[in-house]
Amino acid sequence: MDQQSAKRESGGKRIEGVMAEIRSRIAARGLVPGSRLPSVRAFAKTMQVSPSTVVEAYERLAGEGLIRSRPGSGFYVSSPLAPLTLSEIGPKLDRAIDPLWVYRQSLEDAPELLKPGCGWLPASWMPQVAIRKALRAISRGEGRVLVDYGTPLGLPQLRQLLSRRMGERGIAAAPDHIILTESGTQAIDLLCRFLIEPGDGVLVDDPCYFNFHALLRAHRANAIGVPMTPSGPDIEAFERAIDEHRPRLYITNSSIHNPTGATCSPVVAHRLLKLAERAGLTIIEDDIFADLEHEPAPRLAAFDGLERVVHIGSFSKTLSASVRCGFIAARADWIEPLTDLKMATSIGGGRLSSELILLLLKDGSYRKHLDALRVRLSRAMEETAARLAPLGITPWIRPQAGMFVWCKLPDGIDAADIAQACLADNVVLAPGNAFSLSQTARGFLRFNVAQSDDPRIFRSLERALKNAARSPGLLTGNR
Repeated sequence: MDQQSAKRESGGKRIEGVMAEIRSRIAARGLVPGSRLPSVRAFAKTMQVSPSTVVEAYERLAGEGLIRSRPGSGFYVSSPLAPLTLSEIGPKLDRAIDPLWVYRQSLEDAPELLKPGCGWLPASWMPQVAIRKALRAISRGEGRVLVDYGTPLGLPQLRQLLSRRMGERGIAAAPDHIILTESGTQAIDLLCRFLIEPGDGVLVDDPCYFNFHALLRAHRANAIGVPMTPSGPDIEAFERAIDEHRPRLYITNSSIHNPTGATCSPVVAHRLLKLAERAGLTIIEDDIFADLEHEPAPRLAAFDGLERVVHIGSFSKTLSASVRCGFIAARADWIEPLTDLKMATSIGGGRLSSELILLLLKDGSYRKHLDALRVRLSRAMEETAARLAPLGITPWIRPQAGMFVWCKLPDGIDAADIAQACLADNVVLAPGNAFSLSQTARGFLRFNVAQSDDPRIFRSLERALKNAARSPGLLTGNR
């Protein structure tokens, strides 16, 4: 092949690469019908090609009818959407680090699986005796509890108790400003249905809980990552994202952040709320790990008074994942339309679960369980960090509380490769890029310290790290 032919072939491959990236973004709902494509100059910089290559790629896509040109304005998506495939939300380099794949592996009922990458406590750590006692009490009680729908807002007595509990954290939420849901996930789903439309911008922390990515993809929203710091989201990046994308929503864990364990400082919280007010931005504060704290950290909802912040939570992480019960605390004028959405999607909700949660919260067993659980988690945090240190795996920060520690691997090691290798030993890990919208957490793993007490986990990690260090193809710089 002569030099000119080789040059043409190379240019053609670059054009095809640009086209493939645009098709991928459209298929994955990163670009929806009517949305504007990146400018030629900006996308050329992103793809590291010449502007003329992007122009040619855009023209070919327009010829296929996938996008259309608006003179003086740019290129826009024009094709109808293919059926949604949620499995496409994850990184394409390897199916093993797809967030939903991580979930499925962790949920498999296989006794041989070790699950330091999962997001819940071991069954033996949960208050099974208290749950059995409460179930027996309910079975002997009023028959309607066992068979009837719940009320639209949910069990009044539980909402009253939740109101008092939130008050202990400085959040003023009257019982009639609280809606019970079937889970924390359903709470976020209802709020997304209520607050955003397809194509709307939604800010998330980077990294963040990976199911936020899946939910936003299901709602066809435009997820925008904001780098996370030990004291909360990077405020300068947050402000730039607001100015550039005009998002409608921000979803976060302000305390015991998943996966990093960070806690939003009062200074960051104050600046965050100021920016949200200026931009007309609503914040969903997912407080699912609240009861694992030793001392309550400041809550955005407490500073804001539920004006711009919606506060949600559940008991799946501290009581039982089988007893599905969550809640939403929101401003008064949002309660009725949110209740209508709840009724449309789940009728009356889980009355039996609500009654069970109420009994467990009232009889004192839950407080005793939490006291013991916090001590146990603190001990497990120290033990896990000590076992990881000889392997060169170091915590990003030492979390104040909770079950997660976000850890950096030795330089040049790809967490996805380590996860693949350990899976052969029946060890399910949670690689960093499963949590990262920008795919910049390749060198991190999230460990659940409550699930990390088996020596086989660390032997598997040691083997995988040694093999990765010996194999240039497994280094991040050579992928």
